[in-house]
Amino acid sequence: MRLSNRNKASAYNFVHTLLVMMALFGIAAFLLNEYRFHAVGEESYIFLIVPILLLVIFHLNGRQIFEYDSDGEALNFKNRNIIPFLDRSLHDEFPKYKLIKYEIVRIFFIKRLYVTISSKNTGSTILKYEISYLSQKEINNLKLSLNKVVKTNKENND
Repeated sequence: MRLSNRNKASAYNFVHTLLVMMALFGIAAFLLNEYRFHAVGEESYIFLIVPILLLVIFHLNGRQIFEYDSDGEALNFKNRNIIPFLDRSLHDEFPKYKLIKYEIVRIFFIKRLYVTISSKNTGSTILKYEISYLSQKEINNLKLSLNKVVKTNKENND
């Protein structure tokens, strides 16, 4: 099964650009109000706080693009940001039989996927992926596919 939200990258890019522009205009409005016009009193801090808070929330949600491929004998996970220079992208590929378990954690609006795989050196390794920008249908499809692989691995181990 293949799962990807790469086709939404242009929408995420648009939202990010809009948030950056709002932050810049908010800073400009704050500075103009403080040093030139004095039209708004203490409420002028809202020009700074709201756009910057929205931008921070956008980035705290994590990497926007998530791709998953379970076709064949290996599982492929890719997780990257829409802004290439912002952080490194994650790319993991491993055989299906190494998948031990997975867990999806939700904290407010942040969603994370923790995948535990078997490792020769340490026994098991936990891989972390940010899936906040996946729809509920995409998350359900991901769960279905991963459940199938975990079930097959448990049957083969027993």
